[in-house]
Amino acid sequence: MAVIFSEAPPATPPAGRHALVTRATSRTAVLAASAAGFAFAFVAAYLLFVRTEAGRGVENGVVRSAQSAGNAVDWAAPLRETDLVVVLGAVAVLLVVIAAARRRIALGVTALLLLAAPLVVAQLLKLYVLDRPSTGDRFGVASHNSFPSGHVSAAMAVLVALAIVLPRRYRLQALVAGGIGVAWVSAAAVALGWHRLSDTVGGCLLVAAVTCAGAAVVSARRPDGDRVPPGPVLCGLLAPTAVVLAGFLILGTATSGAAQFVAAMVLAALSAMAVVLLLTGPLRRVTFDPAEGRVRRLRRR
Repeated sequence: MAVIFSEAPPATPPAGRHALVTRATSRTAVLAASAAGFAFAFVAAYLLFVRTEAGRGVENGVVRSAQSAGNAVDWAAPLRETDLVVVLGAVAVLLVVIAAARRRIALGVTALLLLAAPLVVAQLLKLYVLDRPSTGDRFGVASHNSFPSGHVSAAMAVLVALAIVLPRRYRLQALVAGGIGVAWVSAAAVALGWHRLSDTVGGCLLVAAVTCAGAAVVSARRPDGDRVPPGPVLCGLLAPTAVVLAGFLILGTATSGAAQFVAAMVLAALSAMAVVLLLTGPLRRVTFDPAEGRVRRLRRR
């Protein structure tokens, strides 16, 4: 009697390179969706606040109130005395020092790119692409284009670059703690009359969009094998625009100039913190360090 032995198929496919790429697709999809969501919210902020008469009217009123306040906002004075070029240069040096101390030169280069790229994009958009229709209001900065805010973009880019160059286990804490600083810069820029609410929100959204786009490229090239549920994809697509719409609707309910001024400062801080928190989800587990990515892939085999 012949006995035939057959090998049963494995219950689960082997965790090889193909499996890693397949599982990582969901994380890359979350990052790509977040990049698209932040970019769409950036466009929505520009269209609602800058291209509509209602948006321009309420925000120009905020600028007039801020400039009339004078020295009544002493808490924002440190921003006026800060040299942005010096700060960015110091941060760039700090990034190089941290990367060298950790022996992660490639990671330092990535952090420097994510520091510089959104700032370059912000200036190009402000100077050559986005314009602010004239309203006949010649009161200070209410007459010139300031979308997006360079100061807020810089603060957000500094936060992202530092969070990336630090060890990944500290990334979440760094983003949340640094978000408070970005919120202060946003509120101070409004309080000093330098920027409108939309300028500060636009700066945060632009940096977040560029960061997520870069992280999506890294995730696709260095899959980590983590599974991600589909819920974060929808959150990444829709939540940033919800922040913009909420700010537009709330600011529009303020009737007096003083109420608009206070509302714009509070909304600038809250919106900045909201964007930072929305960024922490898709960003906190991305492996930007090539050496760490190789170690993780070897452990999964």
